[in-house]
Amino acid sequence: MAYITSATTKGGRNGRAMLDNGALALAMAAPKEIGGAGDGHNPEQLFALGYSSCYGQAILLVAKKYGLDGQAARVTCEVTLDQKDGGFGLAVELKVSIPGADKDKLKQLVEEATRFARTRRRPRAISPSN
Repeated sequence: MAYITSATTKGGRNGRAMLDNGALALAMAAPKEIGGAGDGHNPEQLFALGYSSCYGQAILLVAKKYGLDGQAARVTCEVTLDQKDGGFGLAVELKVSIPGADKDKLKQLVEEATRFARTRRRPRAISPSN
């Protein structure tokens, strides 16, 4: 085990969430799309931030092998909250772009970073259009 962190939330989606070490505390609010006020942060936003950051680190660690600039990589994590059958589910899509990158090298980089990061779903490698 390399690292453990924990957070505690009181009040659910409309409460307050805080890292147990006190380094970050946020007002939470359900998004307007599901009937909330939308005036705070929500778990899906925080998940998108964390996942894009973690996957971006995997890109940085293997980019040099493919002659690509990992610092220039943009990793976008889109999180969709689905409401069905009386419950909720998440869908996640990762998109990776590196300006000027060869499409095949970028695809190889994404495949290796996915294995490195041990993600369950394969992100799409997307070359930016200029």
